[in-house]
Amino acid sequence: MATQYGQYGRHDQYGQYGRHDQYGPEYGHRDGGRRHLLPTGLREPLTARHWRELVYVLLGLPIGIVLFTFMITMLSLGAGLLVTFLGIPVLAAGLAAGRGFGALERARARGLLGLEVADPEPLRPRGKGAMAWMAAVLKSGTSWRQALYAVVQFPWAVFSFGVAVTVWSFGWTMLTYPLWFWVFPMYGGQGGLQLYGDEQHSVYLDNPFEITVTALVGLLITLATPWIVRALTTVDRLLVHGLLGPSSLGARVVELESDRGVVVDTASADLRRIERDLHDGAQARLVALAMDLGLAKEKLREDPREAARMVGAAHGEVKTALQELRDLARGIHPAVLTDRGLDAALSSVASRCTVPVRVDVDLAERPAPAIEGIAYFTVSELLQNISKHSGARSASVDVWRVDDRLMLQVVDDGVGGAGASGGGSGLAGLAGRLDAVDGILVVDSPPGGPTRVTAELPWRGGGV
Repeated sequence: MATQYGQYGRHDQYGQYGRHDQYGPEYGHRDGGRRHLLPTGLREPLTARHWRELVYVLLGLPIGIVLFTFMITMLSLGAGLLVTFLGIPVLAAGLAAGRGFGALERARARGLLGLEVADPEPLRPRGKGAMAWMAAVLKSGTSWRQALYAVVQFPWAVFSFGVAVTVWSFGWTMLTYPLWFWVFPMYGGQGGLQLYGDEQHSVYLDNPFEITVTALVGLLITLATPWIVRALTTVDRLLVHGLLGPSSLGARVVELESDRGVVVDTASADLRRIERDLHDGAQARLVALAMDLGLAKEKLREDPREAARMVGAAHGEVKTALQELRDLARGIHPAVLTDRGLDAALSSVASRCTVPVRVDVDLAERPAPAIEGIAYFTVSELLQNISKHSGARSASVDVWRVDDRLMLQVVDDGVGGAGASGGGSGLAGLAGRLDAVDGILVVDSPPGGPTRVTAELPWRGGGV
Protein backbone atom coordinates (compact mmCIF):
# COMPACT_ATOMS: atom_id res chain seq x y z
CA MET A 1 0.00 0.00 0.00
CA ALA A 2 1.97 2.97 -1.29
CA THR A 3 0.27 6.24 -0.55
CA GLN A 4 1.03 9.74 0.56
CA TYR A 5 1.46 9.63 4.26
CA GLY A 6 -0.02 13.10 4.65
CA GLN A 7 -3.49 11.91 3.72
CA TYR A 8 -3.75 10.11 7.04
CA GLY A 9 -4.24 13.41 8.77
CA ARG A 10 -1.02 13.65 10.78
CA HIS A 11 2.76 13.66 10.39
CA ASP A 12 2.68 15.17 6.89
CA GLN A 13 6.41 15.72 7.00
CA TYR A 14 6.91 12.02 6.59
CA GLY A 15 6.99 12.41 2.83
CA GLN A 16 6.33 9.66 0.35
CA TYR A 17 5.11 6.80 2.45
CA GLY A 18 7.00 3.63 1.83
CA ARG A 19 9.63 5.35 -0.32
CA HIS A 20 12.93 6.38 1.23
CA ASP A 21 15.99 5.94 -0.96
CA GLN A 22 19.47 7.32 -0.85
CA TYR A 23 19.20 9.45 -3.94
CA GLY A 24 17.35 12.34 -2.36
CA PRO A 25 15.79 15.11 -4.45
CA GLU A 26 18.06 14.46 -7.42
CA TYR A 27 16.77 10.94 -7.94
CA GLY A 28 16.29 10.39 -11.66
CA HIS A 29 18.84 13.02 -12.73
CA ARG A 30 21.97 10.99 -12.20
CA ASP A 31 23.28 7.82 -13.79
CA GLY A 32 25.04 5.63 -11.28
CA GLY A 33 25.97 8.67 -9.20
CA ARG A 34 27.81 10.38 -12.12
CA ARG A 35 26.97 13.82 -13.43
CA HIS A 36 26.84 14.36 -17.20
CA LEU A 37 27.73 17.46 -19.17
CA LEU A 38 25.12 16.78 -21.86
CA PRO A 39 21.43 16.77 -21.02
CA THR A 40 19.54 13.51 -21.19
CA GLY A 41 17.91 14.24 -24.56
CA LEU A 42 21.24 14.75 -26.36
CA ARG A 43 23.10 11.77 -24.92
CA GLU A 44 20.20 9.30 -25.04
CA PRO A 45 20.97 7.93 -28.58
CA LEU A 46 24.38 6.82 -27.31
CA THR A 47 23.36 5.32 -23.96
CA ALA A 48 23.58 1.61 -23.25
CA ARG A 49 19.92 1.56 -22.29
CA HIS A 50 18.83 2.74 -25.75
CA TRP A 51 20.97 0.15 -27.50
CA ARG A 52 19.65 -2.63 -25.26
CA GLU A 53 16.08 -1.59 -26.03
CA LEU A 54 16.86 -1.41 -29.75
CA VAL A 55 18.39 -4.88 -29.65
CA TYR A 56 15.29 -6.12 -27.84
CA VAL A 57 13.05 -4.78 -30.61
CA LEU A 58 15.27 -6.20 -33.36
CA LEU A 59 15.35 -9.64 -31.75
CA GLY A 60 11.59 -9.53 -31.29
CA LEU A 61 10.84 -10.24 -34.96
CA PRO A 62 12.82 -13.49 -35.46
CA ILE A 63 11.79 -14.73 -32.03
CA GLY A 64 8.17 -13.78 -32.75
CA ILE A 65 8.24 -15.71 -36.02
CA VAL A 66 9.48 -18.84 -34.24
CA LEU A 67 6.97 -18.53 -31.38
CA PHE A 68 4.02 -17.73 -33.62
CA THR A 69 4.78 -20.52 -36.08
CA PHE A 70 5.32 -23.09 -33.38
CA MET A 71 2.28 -22.17 -31.30
CA ILE A 72 -0.15 -21.88 -34.21
CA THR A 73 1.11 -25.21 -35.57
CA MET A 74 0.72 -27.02 -32.25
CA LEU A 75 -2.67 -25.51 -31.44
CA SER A 76 -4.02 -26.23 -34.92
CA LEU A 77 -2.61 -29.74 -34.96
CA GLY A 78 -3.88 -30.47 -31.46
CA ALA A 79 -7.35 -29.08 -32.18
CA GLY A 80 -7.54 -31.08 -35.40
CA LEU A 81 -6.54 -34.28 -33.62
CA LEU A 82 -9.01 -33.87 -30.76
CA VAL A 83 -11.31 -36.30 -32.53
CA THR A 84 -8.65 -38.85 -31.59
CA PHE A 85 -6.76 -39.27 -28.36
CA LEU A 86 -3.61 -37.78 -29.90
CA GLY A 87 -5.00 -34.24 -29.74
CA ILE A 88 -4.69 -34.01 -25.96
CA PRO A 89 -0.97 -34.83 -25.66
CA VAL A 90 -0.19 -32.61 -28.67
CA LEU A 91 -1.99 -29.66 -27.07
CA ALA A 92 -0.35 -30.34 -23.71
CA ALA A 93 3.10 -30.56 -25.32
CA GLY A 94 2.53 -27.28 -27.19
CA LEU A 95 1.37 -25.47 -24.05
CA ALA A 96 4.23 -26.90 -22.00
CA ALA A 97 6.72 -25.73 -24.63
CA GLY A 98 5.02 -22.33 -24.52
CA ARG A 99 5.79 -22.14 -20.80
CA GLY A 100 9.44 -22.77 -21.63
CA PHE A 101 9.41 -20.05 -24.28
CA GLY A 102 7.80 -17.77 -21.71
CA ALA A 103 10.73 -18.33 -19.36
CA LEU A 104 13.15 -17.38 -22.16
CA GLU A 105 11.15 -14.24 -22.92
CA ARG A 106 11.18 -13.21 -19.26
CA ALA A 107 14.96 -13.69 -19.25
CA ARG A 108 15.28 -11.59 -22.44
CA ALA A 109 13.15 -8.82 -20.94
CA ARG A 110 15.16 -8.98 -17.71
CA GLY A 111 18.50 -8.77 -19.47
CA LEU A 112 17.69 -6.11 -22.09
CA LEU A 113 14.85 -4.10 -20.55
CA GLY A 114 15.65 -4.53 -16.87
CA LEU A 115 12.09 -5.81 -16.36
CA GLU A 116 11.77 -8.08 -13.35
CA VAL A 117 8.77 -10.37 -13.77
CA ALA A 118 8.22 -13.13 -11.25
CA ASP A 119 7.83 -16.67 -12.48
CA PRO A 120 4.21 -17.78 -12.75
CA GLU A 121 2.77 -20.33 -10.39
CA PRO A 122 4.10 -23.85 -11.07
CA LEU A 123 2.01 -26.74 -12.27
CA ARG A 124 0.29 -28.71 -9.53
CA PRO A 125 -0.82 -32.06 -10.98
CA ARG A 126 -3.49 -33.81 -8.94
CA GLY A 127 -1.92 -37.19 -8.92
CA LYS A 128 0.94 -38.93 -10.64
CA GLY A 129 1.46 -39.99 -14.21
CA ALA A 130 1.22 -38.48 -17.68
CA MET A 131 -2.56 -37.99 -17.60
CA ALA A 132 -2.41 -35.94 -14.40
CA TRP A 133 0.37 -33.81 -15.87
CA MET A 134 -1.50 -33.20 -19.13
CA ALA A 135 -4.65 -32.30 -17.22
CA ALA A 136 -2.70 -29.80 -15.12
CA VAL A 137 -1.16 -28.20 -18.22
CA LEU A 138 -4.52 -27.90 -20.02
CA LYS A 139 -6.28 -26.46 -16.95
CA SER A 140 -3.53 -23.96 -16.16
CA GLY A 141 -4.42 -20.39 -17.02
CA THR A 142 -0.71 -19.61 -17.16
CA SER A 143 -0.24 -22.06 -20.05
CA TRP A 144 -2.98 -20.43 -22.11
CA ARG A 145 -1.76 -16.91 -21.32
CA GLN A 146 1.71 -17.79 -22.57
CA ALA A 147 0.20 -19.32 -25.70
CA LEU A 148 -1.73 -16.08 -26.21
CA TYR A 149 1.54 -14.15 -25.84
CA ALA A 150 3.13 -16.17 -28.66
CA VAL A 151 0.18 -15.30 -30.92
CA VAL A 152 -0.15 -11.62 -30.00
CA GLN A 153 3.55 -10.81 -29.85
CA PHE A 154 4.21 -11.63 -33.51
CA PRO A 155 2.11 -8.89 -35.20
CA TRP A 156 3.35 -6.38 -32.66
CA ALA A 157 6.96 -7.47 -33.31
CA VAL A 158 6.45 -6.93 -37.05
CA PHE A 159 5.14 -3.41 -36.42
CA SER A 160 7.75 -2.42 -33.84
CA PHE A 161 10.60 -3.87 -35.91
CA GLY A 162 9.50 -1.89 -38.96
CA VAL A 163 9.11 1.36 -37.05
CA ALA A 164 12.37 1.03 -35.12
CA VAL A 165 14.48 0.07 -38.14
CA THR A 166 12.94 2.84 -40.26
CA VAL A 167 13.43 5.72 -37.83
CA TRP A 168 16.86 4.52 -36.70
CA SER A 169 18.23 4.02 -40.20
CA PHE A 170 16.72 7.23 -41.58
CA GLY A 171 17.97 9.26 -38.62
CA TRP A 172 21.57 8.09 -38.75
CA THR A 173 21.67 8.09 -42.56
CA MET A 174 20.57 11.73 -42.75
CA LEU A 175 22.70 12.78 -39.77
CA THR A 176 25.87 11.37 -41.36
CA TYR A 177 25.00 12.54 -44.90
CA PRO A 178 27.80 15.16 -44.97
CA LEU A 179 30.31 12.32 -44.39
CA TRP A 180 29.25 10.13 -47.31
CA PHE A 181 27.79 12.72 -49.71
CA TRP A 182 30.85 12.29 -51.96
CA VAL A 183 29.64 8.80 -52.90
CA PHE A 184 26.94 10.13 -55.28
CA PRO A 185 28.92 12.58 -57.42
CA MET A 186 31.97 10.33 -57.51
CA TYR A 187 30.39 6.94 -58.18
CA GLY A 188 26.74 7.62 -59.08
CA GLY A 189 27.26 10.38 -61.56
CA GLN A 190 24.61 12.57 -59.89
CA GLY A 191 24.63 15.62 -57.67
CA GLY A 192 23.70 13.87 -54.46
CA LEU A 193 20.86 12.06 -52.70
CA GLN A 194 17.72 12.35 -54.86
CA LEU A 195 14.86 13.86 -52.90
CA TYR A 196 12.37 13.93 -55.80
CA GLY A 197 12.38 13.07 -59.49
CA ASP A 198 10.08 12.54 -62.48
CA GLU A 199 10.38 12.69 -66.28
CA GLN A 200 10.72 16.48 -66.41
CA HIS A 201 12.88 17.42 -63.42
CA SER A 202 14.52 16.10 -60.26
CA VAL A 203 15.69 17.49 -56.96
CA TYR A 204 19.03 16.50 -55.42
CA LEU A 205 20.43 17.36 -52.00
CA ASP A 206 23.73 18.60 -53.34
CA ASN A 207 24.49 22.11 -52.05
CA PRO A 208 25.91 23.00 -48.61
CA PHE A 209 22.60 24.44 -47.36
CA GLU A 210 20.59 21.34 -48.31
CA ILE A 211 23.26 19.04 -46.90
CA THR A 212 23.22 20.97 -43.61
CA VAL A 213 19.41 20.92 -43.41
CA THR A 214 19.46 17.16 -44.12
CA ALA A 215 21.92 16.60 -41.28
CA LEU A 216 19.85 18.73 -38.89
CA VAL A 217 16.67 16.81 -39.75
CA GLY A 218 18.62 13.58 -39.25
CA LEU A 219 19.76 14.87 -35.85
CA LEU A 220 16.17 15.51 -34.80
CA ILE A 221 15.09 12.04 -35.92
CA THR A 222 18.10 10.48 -34.20
CA LEU A 223 17.30 12.27 -30.96
CA ALA A 224 13.68 11.18 -31.19
CA THR A 225 14.53 7.54 -31.98
CA PRO A 226 15.31 6.45 -28.36
CA TRP A 227 11.95 7.75 -27.16
CA ILE A 228 10.12 6.07 -30.03
CA VAL A 229 11.90 2.80 -29.28
CA ARG A 230 11.13 3.22 -25.59
CA ALA A 231 7.46 3.72 -26.37
CA LEU A 232 7.52 0.51 -28.42
CA THR A 233 9.21 -1.43 -25.63
CA THR A 234 6.62 -0.09 -23.17
CA VAL A 235 4.04 -2.20 -25.00
CA ASP A 236 6.43 -5.16 -24.81
CA ARG A 237 6.76 -4.61 -21.08
CA LEU A 238 2.98 -4.69 -20.71
CA LEU A 239 2.74 -7.90 -22.77
CA VAL A 240 5.48 -9.64 -20.79
CA HIS A 241 4.17 -8.49 -17.44
CA GLY A 242 0.52 -9.19 -18.21
CA LEU A 243 0.82 -12.52 -20.05
CA LEU A 244 4.07 -14.10 -18.87
CA GLY A 245 3.98 -13.18 -15.19
CA PRO A 246 1.90 -14.72 -12.43
CA SER A 247 -1.79 -13.98 -12.27
CA SER A 248 -3.07 -11.84 -9.41
CA LEU A 249 -4.66 -14.90 -7.83
CA GLY A 250 -1.51 -16.97 -8.26
CA ALA A 251 0.67 -14.20 -6.85
CA ARG A 252 -1.65 -13.93 -3.87
CA VAL A 253 -1.44 -17.69 -3.29
CA VAL A 254 2.36 -17.54 -3.38
CA GLU A 255 2.34 -14.57 -1.00
CA LEU A 256 0.03 -16.38 1.41
CA GLU A 257 2.21 -19.48 1.30
CA SER A 258 5.25 -17.34 2.11
CA ASP A 259 3.37 -15.56 4.90
CA ARG A 260 2.25 -18.89 6.30
CA GLY A 261 5.88 -19.97 6.45
CA VAL A 262 6.79 -16.76 8.29
CA VAL A 263 3.96 -17.31 10.78
CA VAL A 264 5.02 -20.91 11.39
CA ASP A 265 8.67 -19.91 11.85
CA THR A 266 7.69 -17.07 14.18
CA ALA A 267 5.49 -19.32 16.29
CA SER A 268 8.26 -21.92 16.46
CA ALA A 269 10.79 -19.28 17.52
CA ASP A 270 8.41 -17.97 20.20
CA LEU A 271 7.89 -21.47 21.57
CA ARG A 272 11.65 -22.04 21.70
CA ARG A 273 12.10 -18.69 23.47
CA ILE A 274 9.42 -19.54 26.05
CA GLU A 275 10.94 -22.99 26.62
CA ARG A 276 14.42 -21.46 27.01
CA ASP A 277 13.18 -18.80 29.42
CA LEU A 278 11.36 -21.39 31.52
CA HIS A 279 14.31 -23.78 31.52
CA ASP A 280 17.02 -21.21 32.24
CA GLY A 281 14.96 -18.93 34.48
CA ALA A 282 11.98 -19.96 36.58
CA GLN A 283 12.61 -23.71 36.33
CA ALA A 284 16.23 -23.38 37.46
CA ARG A 285 15.18 -21.15 40.36
CA LEU A 286 12.45 -23.59 41.43
CA VAL A 287 14.92 -26.49 41.37
CA ALA A 288 17.36 -24.48 43.52
CA LEU A 289 14.45 -23.52 45.79
CA ALA A 290 13.49 -27.16 46.29
CA MET A 291 17.07 -28.03 47.19
CA ASP A 292 17.31 -25.12 49.63
CA LEU A 293 14.04 -26.11 51.34
CA GLY A 294 15.28 -29.70 51.59
CA LEU A 295 18.45 -28.52 53.29
CA ALA A 296 16.44 -26.23 55.59
CA LYS A 297 14.22 -29.14 56.55
CA GLU A 298 17.28 -31.19 57.56
CA LYS A 299 18.67 -28.26 59.56
CA LEU A 300 15.37 -27.56 61.31
CA ARG A 301 16.08 -29.75 64.36
CA GLU A 302 19.85 -29.37 64.51
CA ASP A 303 20.11 -25.61 63.92
CA PRO A 304 16.74 -23.80 63.88
CA ARG A 305 18.32 -20.37 63.37
CA GLU A 306 20.26 -21.53 60.31
CA ALA A 307 17.13 -23.25 59.01
CA ALA A 308 15.15 -20.03 59.46
CA ARG A 309 17.82 -18.13 57.52
CA MET A 310 17.68 -20.66 54.71
CA VAL A 311 13.88 -20.46 54.59
CA GLY A 312 14.15 -16.65 54.38
CA ALA A 313 16.56 -16.96 51.45
CA ALA A 314 14.20 -19.45 49.81
CA HIS A 315 11.36 -16.99 50.27
CA GLY A 316 13.38 -14.40 48.32
CA GLU A 317 13.97 -16.96 45.57
CA VAL A 318 10.21 -17.59 45.41
CA LYS A 319 9.57 -13.88 44.87
CA THR A 320 12.21 -13.73 42.12
CA ALA A 321 10.77 -16.83 40.41
CA LEU A 322 7.27 -15.35 40.58
CA GLN A 323 8.50 -12.10 39.01
CA GLU A 324 10.18 -14.02 36.19
CA LEU A 325 6.97 -15.97 35.60
CA ARG A 326 5.00 -12.71 35.51
CA ASP A 327 7.46 -11.25 32.99
CA LEU A 328 7.22 -14.41 30.90
CA ALA A 329 3.42 -14.33 30.99
CA ARG A 330 3.49 -10.65 30.03
CA GLY A 331 5.72 -11.57 27.09
CA ILE A 332 3.18 -14.15 25.93
CA HIS A 333 0.12 -11.93 26.31
CA PRO A 334 -0.19 -9.31 29.05
CA ALA A 335 -3.34 -9.39 31.14
CA VAL A 336 -3.64 -5.59 30.99
CA LEU A 337 -3.98 -5.79 27.22
CA THR A 338 -6.88 -8.22 27.48
CA ASP A 339 -8.59 -6.32 30.27
CA ARG A 340 -8.06 -2.67 29.35
CA GLY A 341 -6.85 -2.48 25.75
CA LEU A 342 -3.96 -0.88 23.89
CA ASP A 343 -3.94 2.45 25.72
CA ALA A 344 -3.30 0.96 29.14
CA ALA A 345 -1.02 -1.80 27.83
CA LEU A 346 1.19 0.59 25.86
CA SER A 347 1.32 3.00 28.80
CA SER A 348 2.49 0.10 30.94
CA VAL A 349 5.25 -0.95 28.54
CA ALA A 350 6.26 2.71 28.05
CA SER A 351 6.71 3.11 31.79
CA ARG A 352 9.40 0.41 31.69
CA CYS A 353 11.36 2.15 28.92
CA THR A 354 14.62 3.78 29.96
CA VAL A 355 13.63 7.14 28.39
CA PRO A 356 10.44 9.19 28.91
CA VAL A 357 7.78 8.11 26.42
CA ARG A 358 4.60 9.99 25.49
CA VAL A 359 1.75 7.65 24.52
CA ASP A 360 -1.26 8.82 22.47
CA VAL A 361 -3.85 6.19 21.53
CA ASP A 362 -6.73 7.61 19.49
CA LEU A 363 -9.11 4.69 18.90
CA ALA A 364 -12.87 4.83 19.19
CA GLU A 365 -13.08 1.05 19.52
CA ARG A 366 -10.77 -1.87 20.04
CA PRO A 367 -9.45 -3.91 17.12
CA ALA A 368 -9.60 -7.69 16.95
CA PRO A 369 -7.52 -9.39 19.68
CA ALA A 370 -5.01 -10.77 17.15
CA ILE A 371 -4.36 -7.34 15.61
CA GLU A 372 -4.29 -5.76 19.06
CA GLY A 373 -1.67 -8.25 20.20
CA ILE A 374 0.51 -7.66 17.13
CA ALA A 375 0.27 -3.90 17.64
CA TYR A 376 1.28 -4.27 21.30
CA PHE A 377 4.30 -6.45 20.60
CA THR A 378 5.37 -4.20 17.69
CA VAL A 379 5.48 -1.14 19.93
CA SER A 380 7.07 -3.16 22.73
CA GLU A 381 9.86 -4.32 20.42
CA LEU A 382 10.45 -0.80 19.13
CA LEU A 383 10.63 0.63 22.65
CA GLN A 384 13.11 -2.08 23.62
CA ASN A 385 15.27 -1.02 20.65
CA ILE A 386 15.08 2.58 21.85
CA SER A 387 16.18 1.55 25.34
CA LYS A 388 19.11 -0.53 24.09
CA HIS A 389 20.44 1.18 20.98
CA SER A 390 19.06 4.65 20.28
CA GLY A 391 20.76 6.87 22.85
CA ALA A 392 17.56 8.92 22.86
CA ARG A 393 16.41 11.40 25.49
CA SER A 394 12.69 11.09 24.73
CA ALA A 395 10.28 9.14 22.56
CA SER A 396 6.64 9.12 21.56
CA VAL A 397 4.08 6.50 20.56
CA ASP A 398 1.03 7.38 18.44
CA VAL A 399 -1.75 4.95 17.56
CA TRP A 400 -4.72 5.84 15.40
CA ARG A 401 -7.08 4.39 12.83
CA VAL A 402 -7.47 5.41 9.17
CA ASP A 403 -10.34 3.70 7.35
CA ASP A 404 -9.54 -0.01 7.49
CA ARG A 405 -5.93 0.37 8.68
CA LEU A 406 -4.45 0.60 12.18
CA MET A 407 -1.51 3.01 12.22
CA LEU A 408 1.36 2.95 14.73
CA GLN A 409 4.21 5.43 14.88
CA VAL A 410 7.17 5.39 17.27
CA VAL A 411 9.54 8.38 17.19
CA ASP A 412 12.73 9.00 19.17
CA ASP A 413 15.40 11.72 19.14
CA GLY A 414 18.32 9.30 19.23
CA VAL A 415 21.37 8.87 17.03
CA GLY A 416 19.46 7.40 14.06
CA GLY A 417 20.97 5.06 11.49
CA ALA A 418 18.45 2.26 12.07
CA GLY A 419 17.32 0.17 9.12
CA ALA A 420 15.12 -2.82 8.33
CA SER A 421 17.10 -4.06 5.34
CA GLY A 422 19.68 -6.23 7.07
CA GLY A 423 18.90 -9.92 7.18
CA GLY A 424 19.87 -10.17 10.83
CA SER A 425 18.21 -6.94 11.90
CA GLY A 426 15.53 -7.04 14.58
CA LEU A 427 13.56 -4.53 12.51
CA ALA A 428 13.81 -6.88 9.52
CA GLY A 429 12.26 -9.66 11.59
CA LEU A 430 9.56 -7.28 12.79
CA ALA A 431 8.84 -6.26 9.18
CA GLY A 432 8.49 -9.95 8.27
CA ARG A 433 5.98 -10.51 11.06
CA LEU A 434 3.90 -7.54 9.95
CA ASP A 435 4.06 -8.63 6.32
CA ALA A 436 2.61 -12.00 7.33
CA VAL A 437 -0.66 -10.23 8.23
CA ASP A 438 -0.60 -7.77 5.28
CA GLY A 439 1.08 -5.13 7.39
CA ILE A 440 3.83 -2.65 6.49
CA LEU A 441 6.85 -1.37 8.41
CA VAL A 442 8.59 1.81 7.22
CA VAL A 443 11.79 3.06 8.87
CA ASP A 444 12.97 6.66 8.46
CA SER A 445 16.20 6.99 10.42
CA PRO A 446 18.83 9.30 8.94
CA PRO A 447 22.24 9.40 10.65
CA GLY A 448 22.01 11.78 13.57
CA GLY A 449 18.30 11.14 14.00
CA PRO A 450 15.50 11.43 14.64
CA THR A 451 14.20 7.92 14.01
CA ARG A 452 10.60 7.48 12.93
CA VAL A 453 9.23 3.96 12.57
CA THR A 454 5.72 3.62 11.16
CA ALA A 455 3.73 0.39 11.15
CA GLU A 456 0.47 -0.22 9.39
CA LEU A 457 -1.83 -3.15 10.19
CA PRO A 458 -5.14 -4.20 8.69
CA TRP A 459 -8.07 -3.17 10.88
CA ARG A 460 -10.39 -5.93 11.93
CA GLY A 461 -13.05 -5.18 14.50
CA GLY A 462 -14.27 -7.46 17.20
CA GLY A 463 -12.67 -5.93 20.25
CA VAL A 464 -14.58 -5.63 23.49
